[in-house]
Amino acid sequence: MANLLTILRILLSIFAIELLFSGNPAFSVSAFILTLFVIMLDGLDGYIARKFNETSKFGSVFDILGDRIVENLYWIAFALIGSVAVWVPMAVVTRGILTDGLRSIALSKGYTAFGDSTMMKNKFCFLLTASRFSRAVYGIAKALVFLFLIAAYIPNLQYYDAVSLDVFVKYARLQPYLIKTADILVYVTVGMCIIRGIPVIFESKRFINDD
Repeated sequence: MANLLTILRILLSIFAIELLFSGNPAFSVSAFILTLFVIMLDGLDGYIARKFNETSKFGSVFDILGDRIVENLYWIAFALIGSVAVWVPMAVVTRGILTDGLRSIALSKGYTAFGDSTMMKNKFCFLLTASRFSRAVYGIAKALVFLFLIAAYIPNLQYYDAVSLDVFVKYARLQPYLIKTADILVYVTVGMCIIRGIPVIFESKRFINDD
């Protein structure tokens, strides 16, 4: 069940991103709502896995895989739209490939990224990367930045009725503040992404040395 939710999360994120490229304000609002639902599913799949005792090494890897796909799709889409600079997805994707590659070495030794058999044995490294607190904070940061980036760049309304036009006039006054907040969140989230990857490199040394 948890793995099915991960698949659903990936599919919904793809659909939400397709809506973002439509250029239609109504579709952008729909993309916002779908993204919010994707975020809710991110927390639900892990809860269900623990609740129904569906935790496994495959489930742990598949959950990370789902997170990586969703995260990268959104960052790349935002770069293509022009909401973020190109260096943002470049940094996130590079970090993800590096850490996942190192985690695959640890997995071959019987260790997982998170959970009881986590590769993070150093207490500080565990707190920074593998603890539920760290993962929750980073998850919230990603959720906020994705939602703010969608909200900040809803296309201008030029051809709707007077009621809709009034709504978007009010939105236009709010938009600069949304953009500023989104820009700050981008730096915070990408910074967290990079910082949380450093302990993975540190902990991987013992697995590489064993080879």
